[in-house]
Amino acid sequence: MDDPLSGKRVAIIGLARQGTALARWLCENGAQVVVSDMRTEDQLAEPMAELADYSITYILGDHPDYLLNRVDLVCLSGGVPLDAPIVQEAVKRDIPLSNDAQLFLDRCPCHVIGITGSAGKTTTTSLVGKMCEAAGKLPWVGGNIGNPLITDLPFIQPNDIVVMELSSFQLEIMSTSPHVAAILNITPNHLDRHKSMIEYIEAKAQIIENQFAGDVAVLNRDDPHTYEMAVQGRVVDDLSLFSAQFPVDVGAWLVGDRLLCRPQFTIPMDCVCTINEIPLRGHHNVVNVLAASAIAGAAGVPVEAMREAVLAFKSVPHRLEEVGKWQGVTFINDSIATAPERVLAALEAYEGESLVLLLGGRDKKLPWDALAQRAVVQCHYVITFGEAGLMIAEQIAKARKAARAETRLEQVGTLDDAVDLAVHAANEGDIVLLSPGCTSYDAYRDFEERGEAFRKMVRKL
Repeated sequence: MDDPLSGKRVAIIGLARQGTALARWLCENGAQVVVSDMRTEDQLAEPMAELADYSITYILGDHPDYLLNRVDLVCLSGGVPLDAPIVQEAVKRDIPLSNDAQLFLDRCPCHVIGITGSAGKTTTTSLVGKMCEAAGKLPWVGGNIGNPLITDLPFIQPNDIVVMELSSFQLEIMSTSPHVAAILNITPNHLDRHKSMIEYIEAKAQIIENQFAGDVAVLNRDDPHTYEMAVQGRVVDDLSLFSAQFPVDVGAWLVGDRLLCRPQFTIPMDCVCTINEIPLRGHHNVVNVLAASAIAGAAGVPVEAMREAVLAFKSVPHRLEEVGKWQGVTFINDSIATAPERVLAALEAYEGESLVLLLGGRDKKLPWDALAQRAVVQCHYVITFGEAGLMIAEQIAKARKAARAETRLEQVGTLDDAVDLAVHAANEGDIVLLSPGCTSYDAYRDFEERGEAFRKMVRKL
C-alpha cells in the first residue's frame, strides 16, 4: 500500500543525521525530495554520498523562498529553529511542518514509549530498552539517539515495542504523542534556541499533550516543572510518577537505599534493586533508574526484568565514561554534559575525588553561577577552552575570589590544548573530567564527535 506522501513534493531543511535518514525513507516511499542546507557540497560530502542512489534536488548555501514552490510538506531537522525565515515563509504559505519523529509516530505499527527531559534522556531510554528486552519484548531504541527510527519502519512488527528519545526541537512541532510518554526533568537548557523557559517547558509538554484515553504519562514527582503538569490536569488518563523524595501511588520511588516499584495500582510494590547494586555513579543515575522503572512498568514490564536489566547495565558512551588511565591519572569522558546542570551532576558523582575539570565549547545562554561556585570548592584545577572559554574563566575567577579558593585556573584555545595542559597538571590519583557544560558546535559536529576526539587524545598517551 502506497504511503500518503507517495508522489508528494517534500522539502527537507537541514541535512543532518535525521534529515539524511528521512530523505532516504521519503525517496523509498515515492516522494519527490528537495534538500536545502546552509552548508556547501564539500561540507556535505558524506551524507550526500550516502544518498547518491536517490533522485534528490539539492539547494545548498542558502534557503531561498523558491524552494517552497509546489511543496506539499516541509520537514525540519533538529537544528532548524522555527523562527528561521524559510520556516516562517512556509507557515505563511500554509505548508504543513513535520519531522522524522512525527512521520514515524504516525506510521508506527506497535506501541511507542517516548522519553524527553533536560538531562538523563539517553541513559534512561537505553535502560528502558534493556528492561523491555529482559521481559521478552523486541525493543527498537532510537530517535534523538542512535538510529533515526524512521529507517526501521519497514521491519517493525505490531508485537514489538519502540523506545524513543525525543528532544524539545523535535517536540515543538509534533502533534502526536507516544502511548507511554515520560518527562524526566526540565531545567534551563537550549535557551539559545527557545526564547524563554516558558517556551522550552511548552515544547517538552508536547510529549503528553496529544495522548488519548489508555495512554500513560510518566512524570518526575521531584521536578516542579514536570509535576506541575499533573497538578494542572494536563495528563489525559493514567499517571505514573517517580521520586527520590516521596512515596507515590503508581510508579517508582526511593525508600532508604531501596528502589521500589508498583507498575499499576492493583499490583503490590516490589524492590527493583538497592542503590549499591546500580553499576552507574551518581545520584542522578539513581533517579534515572527510578525513571526507567516507572516507564517500563507503565509498558507492562515486570519488576524481575527491570532488576535483571539494571544489574547488567553499562554506562552509555560519553556519559561519565572512563576512557583510560595514564601514570595514575583517570580520564573521564562526559561530553554529553552540554549544560552547567549536567556538570553539577557529574561533580556530585565524583564528590571526594581530586578533580581536574575541563569546561568549554559554545555557550547556550545558561546560568553558570551555581556551577562556578561548586567547581572552585571541589576541583583543584579548572581548564576552560573553546568559544566560551573566556566567559567561563571569568565566571570561575569571580567564584574563586568570592570563596577565597585556591583552585588553579587556565584558559586555552582548544580541547586538544586543554588535554595537553591537564596531562601536565594532573597528579597521580587525579581524575581529569571532560564535562564541558557547553555544546560542541564551535569545533565539532556534535557531543559524540567531541567525546570521540577526547577518547583518541587519551589513547595517544
